Amino acid sequence: MISRELLVVLFHGSGASGAQMMPLASSWRSSLPDANFVAPAAPFPHPRGHQWFNMDGYQLQPERIEAVRAAFDTVVGEIIDREGFRNAHHRVAFIGISQGAIVALDAVATGRWSIGALVSFSGLLPPVPVSSKSKQTPILLLHGQADQTIPAFASTMAAARLGAAGLSVELEVEEGVGHTISTRAAAKALSFLHKSLVPSGIEE
Repeated sequence: MISRELLVVLFHGSGASGAQMMPLASSWRSSLPDANFVAPAAPFPHPRGHQWFNMDGYQLQPERIEAVRAAFDTVVGEIIDREGFRNAHHRVAFIGISQGAIVALDAVATGRWSIGALVSFSGLLPPVPVSSKSKQTPILLLHGQADQTIPAFASTMAAARLGAAGLSVELEVEEGVGHTISTRAAAKALSFLHKSLVPSGIEE
């Protein structure tokens, strides 16, 4: 049984933990009172925390992403089942930063997860074919122009590839911002969630 009307799953970056995403969730709670926020820890160990895949300087290598898809899907599937959204994927949102954004984008772009909304902070789309199965999933790509970890053009390229495949995608590159979630980007993401999820039958 669904205890809340919306489910927002937040995916942390490499060497972090789910707890580090909860301040963002806390800042959104009053604006999304019908949402339950879950921030799982990535399934693989990292010297400073957890990771979704082993980078070793090769974060663009498709095989690295492909090898951990089953583990990602297991984490997400368990959350969705536990929270009661097995038959309500249109009321689920993925929010990812950096490596968390990479696996979230891969999950939607490959057609494995067709959900209500996806927000990527400072991410990139792995060089794999983009499926049209998730055309109903609106995507927001947010990136800092001064990002020295994952250059902003990665999101520009992702937007072009997703759009070419027929997916609905928005892109915003913020001047003077590095590899982080700025206050402005967080507000933009919150507005996007309202626009994407509230019309699906949720009353404010």
